Amino acid sequence: MVRRDERDDVMERESAAGSDAAARPASAPEIAHCIARGCDVWVFGYGSLMWDPGFVHVEARPALLRGYHRRFCVYSHRYRGTPERPGLVLGLDRGGACKGIVYRVPRPDVPAALHYLWEREMTNRTYLLREVPLATPQGPVTAQAFVVDRARHNYTGKLSLEETARLILQGIGARGPCRQYLENTVAELKKLGLIDGPLHRLEQKVRELAAAEPPCTGLPAG
Repeated sequence: MVRRDERDDVMERESAAGSDAAARPASAPEIAHCIARGCDVWVFGYGSLMWDPGFVHVEARPALLRGYHRRFCVYSHRYRGTPERPGLVLGLDRGGACKGIVYRVPRPDVPAALHYLWEREMTNRTYLLREVPLATPQGPVTAQAFVVDRARHNYTGKLSLEETARLILQGIGARGPCRQYLENTVAELKKLGLIDGPLHRLEQKVRELAAAEPPCTGLPAG
């Protein structure tokens, strides 16, 4: 699956930044290792990267990752919430399996893509960039994926369905409502013909909680 229109848009945004990213030192050993290989790099998207990758790629495939599952397990105090009213974002946590999209980044665009992803995903060092094996319809590939770091303070641990739904309902940050993040992810999975039972149940619980909340009239009580 090739997204030429998206590629053109991203290339226009990154035309200047790409050469700078390639020239400056790698900000992490993980990035340096990928760049040193001198070949195309695959990147696995399981959340917002499925509907908003933001980097140049020349191929996209449905992919299955075994050994990790997609879960709202990271507190968001910036992009999808605030320190006072945190939201949640997705992470890859241990166990189970996860379906998503894997993107092939061509060799000349690898430095710019990886620096962009590092700045986007690793603000609080919430994730670990790991190499993971994926199954795709065209055969197996090895990709880079952002796996949640359980040692970080913003890892949620085990939350109930209702606790997760309430945090999603309240979270609004620099990139918009947390609920929109959930809905966009579910919508992208549906477009791909993929079913994620836990996310669909979570979306339903968020709807139920939103419907049960009293409408905000803007009028003082009394």
